[in-house]
Amino acid sequence: MKAAEVCRRHGISQPTLYAWKAKYGGLEVSEAKRLKTLEQENRKLKKLLAEQVMDDATLKEMLAKSCTGSLGG
Repeated sequence: MKAAEVCRRHGISQPTLYAWKAKYGGLEVSEAKRLKTLEQENRKLKKLLAEQVMDDATLKEMLAKSCTGSLGG
């Protein structure tokens, strides 16, 4: 089956097909599933880290304002 036909049948573009082939081409199904699971976990961890960094920045900003405010009075 030609790539164009596969893409048409599954509603994807040819560049997407080739990107997936490059990424997953040599993997067994179980390996691809494991990779997908790890990528999802990585996304969650990155989100948690970003939230923690924002919380830290907010707390530092609030602390700086609190210290500055108490010195000015």
